[in-house]
Amino acid sequence: MKIICIGRNYSEHAKELANDIPKEPVFFIKPDGALLRNNNPFFIPDFSEDIHYEVEIIFKINHIAKCVKPEFVHRYFDEIGIGIDFTARDIQQRCKQNGLPWEIAKAFDNSAAISSFIAKKDFPDIENLNFRLDINGKTVQKGCTAHMLFSFDAIVSYVSQFITLKTGDIFFTGTPSGVGPVRIGDRLQAFIEDQLLMDFMIK
Repeated sequence: MKIICIGRNYSEHAKELANDIPKEPVFFIKPDGALLRNNNPFFIPDFSEDIHYEVEIIFKINHIAKCVKPEFVHRYFDEIGIGIDFTARDIQQRCKQNGLPWEIAKAFDNSAAISSFIAKKDFPDIENLNFRLDINGKTVQKGCTAHMLFSFDAIVSYVSQFITLKTGDIFFTGTPSGVGPVRIGDRLQAFIEDQLLMDFMIK
């Protein structure tokens, strides 16, 4: 399986990092070794001094998909969760400045923390989901899927033009504004609406 991450899918986040607003979805891929499950702690790696959190709605592909039209995307996923895309911001910035790819800053081990998944039918409207991240009891990010530049249907349709999606692949759909660094001892709690789905420590 693979993890497909959509970048710059909330305009305010793109602005806070001084990035252009994309005209079509931007995506990158993390390997399966990036997964961090079951509320296991995240250990800050030795190679970075500036690891940032980015909370995102995630979903899981349930059928092989290739060149899917937007109106049929709803058939290809039926579960939603929440995740945190950990980013080595110092390394990412250095790569960007040198015109280099920056997978090294995004795809490292345990950089994709995920919750358990919930049936999308349990939500009244997945296109209007509120979610947030609290650190040490304080809300640091709040988002709503209604504010995504590219919808669930749009991102699956777009990505499936280029790569075949397989059962079990996970999409990260982009992060709202408010990203920032994590520190040893931080407690991260992630919510969809008011349902707590992630609760783990930084070590």
